[in-house]
Amino acid sequence: MKLSEINNLTKEIIGAAIEVHRTLGPGLLEEAYEAALAYELNQRGFKTNTQVHIPIIYKNIELDKGYRADIIVNDEVILELKATEKEKDIFYKQLLTYLRLSNKRIGLLINFNKEKLTDGVRRVINGEIPI
Repeated sequence: MKLSEINNLTKEIIGAAIEVHRTLGPGLLEEAYEAALAYELNQRGFKTNTQVHIPIIYKNIELDKGYRADIIVNDEVILELKATEKEKDIFYKQLLTYLRLSNKRIGLLINFNKEKLTDGVRRVINGEIPI
């Protein structure tokens, strides 16, 4: 996927997230935002998968423990959703780890517990994969 296509896709995803935030407002649990955002993205014609298992491979074996990505859009962009008052650096690191483990290039960290949603959006790029 070209950089311009990635930019357009992430712009559309952020637009859908803004619509969810505008409708529901801050203060709900992450699961509510996840369901609403997946619905909104599907209504806009995007393919979404929620709670996607991301395995951990260690020395050619898959460990029993893995992670779950909140939403993956069009098999390209991982969305990590939060509904927290304080943003922590660990959220960024968590999404970066998901990107590395799943071999994806781009992710969006979206914190719905903001008065203005765009203040809670952070784009994360897996530097190991060129864009």
